[in-house]
Amino acid sequence: MSIENSSTLAPLGLTSGAVEQLLKIKTEQSVPDDHGLRVGVKGGGCSGFSYILGFDKKKENDDVFEIEGIKVFMQKAHAIYLVGIEIDWMDGLNNRGFTFNNPNAKDTCGCGTSFSA
Repeated sequence: MSIENSSTLAPLGLTSGAVEQLLKIKTEQSVPDDHGLRVGVKGGGCSGFSYILGFDKKKENDDVFEIEGIKVFMQKAHAIYLVGIEIDWMDGLNNRGFTFNNPNAKDTCGCGTSFSA
């Protein structure tokens, strides 16, 4: 698994299931090659922060990483909340979607998309 870009180690991980689903979404939605996966946080959600996950263009203050052939963009300021996070894809009867295993989260909500740090 290649998680380096210009000697910068990616602060997050994607499981094989997440990579497979992201590549499928990128193909199905004809995401342009200049777009990468934006991973970040924003204020809100029932626990204080919620995750940002979607394809986007690179912005000026982004760090860029490559994980399993997927360009990942993350604002430098978000790293303190996301270092060590693992993003996975669940496809079960009760739950379907991306999940976030964040070792920095002090508390999470029942929906799994909101946390406090």
